[in-house]
Amino acid sequence: MVHTIKDMDEFKTFLKAAGCKLAVVEFSAKWCGACKRICPLFHAMSLQYQNVMFAKVDVDESRELAQTYHIKAIPTFQMFKQAQKVTLFSRLKRAICCCRSGFVGKPIFEFCGADAEKLEAKIQELM
Repeated sequence: MVHTIKDMDEFKTFLKAAGCKLAVVEFSAKWCGACKRICPLFHAMSLQYQNVMFAKVDVDESRELAQTYHIKAIPTFQMFKQAQKVTLFSRLKRAICCCRSGFVGKPIFEFCGADAEKLEAKIQELM
């Protein structure tokens, strides 16, 4: 099931409900051709990966969320765990402590475009 998120409160509630599960959020718009193409595939993934939570945000209806999460193109997919965007640092910190080295984590999974194969591969990697 794909949850529809309309505002920041709903977004925070969704991430809190996801807890330790991977949460995949699609930022899209109704008028976007690429968004329309990936929509049925995104829905199918939500049924296939029951241990992953899926949500969509319409950037025209939720401008605050689009601005907060720096959405510059659509569709954009972002992934979260424990209410935080997945970053390289969050994936490595169990193995290596980089706190004092000046290492700054960058999102390792945020991409634009309707590439279902890339999306599914990243879901499988992160769940």
